[in-house]
Amino acid sequence: MSVEATPQPIISASRLSYVRNGEEIIHNFSFEIKAGDYVGVIGPNGGGKTTLLRLLLGLLQPTHGTIEVLGGPATDACVRRQIGYVAQRGGNLDPQFPATVEEVVRSGRIPHLGLFGRFKEHDEDAIRQAMTDMGLSTLWKRPLSKLSGGERQKVLLARAMAGEPKILCLDEPTDGLDPASRDAFYAMLRRINESGVTIIFVSHDIHAVSKEARSAICLKHQLVCHGDKACHIGQEELRDLFHPDRADLLSHHQHHDHA
Repeated sequence: MSVEATPQPIISASRLSYVRNGEEIIHNFSFEIKAGDYVGVIGPNGGGKTTLLRLLLGLLQPTHGTIEVLGGPATDACVRRQIGYVAQRGGNLDPQFPATVEEVVRSGRIPHLGLFGRFKEHDEDAIRQAMTDMGLSTLWKRPLSKLSGGERQKVLLARAMAGEPKILCLDEPTDGLDPASRDAFYAMLRRINESGVTIIFVSHDIHAVSKEARSAICLKHQLVCHGDKACHIGQEELRDLFHPDRADLLSHHQHHDHA
């Protein structure tokens, strides 16, 4: 009888700490994320969520400890090319920037171009696939400035997916979206995860994490818990981490699966 192998971690952090201006933002914690996981990162404002994401992306170096992604250091250029990223509200991308949907999505393929920076057939295929998967096929030539907030987030997601990432990281991806756009965005994330992409998203929306993610990392400068459905941590621990109303919300939803 064959024994099914345990999946190897795609992300592994050991005794991870990060200090900024003398303040310890993240304190001495370890965790693993397996390939294909869908992980929500929750915690109070200033608790280290975005710092953790930046460490995963290789944008910051740990002050102490290590973090490995896809078997190598998170700062390694080859590793970083396999990670897609959607920043909060588009990051530094100005919604009035004079670029079309196609131009923005194509920019997500640039890190994968060869020595002479030319788009090859596979690059074009990846760009078209990302546009199609995100429902943007009719918006190719639309200027970014003419899109709604929900459409812009789909463009940024398509840009990330054009790089064919193994891991997709998102920072407050639905911040500022109306409920319909938020639901549509999370539906796209579910499809991406079902295709085999590992997803890690930071959110202040405990309801969304409880409903959408299959597991959660909960931190308040140090790891509070890591596991299925926000770790099933107790009500008193939640009240210590969050506003009581949010604690009640997570407790109510944490045992619910997708409809």
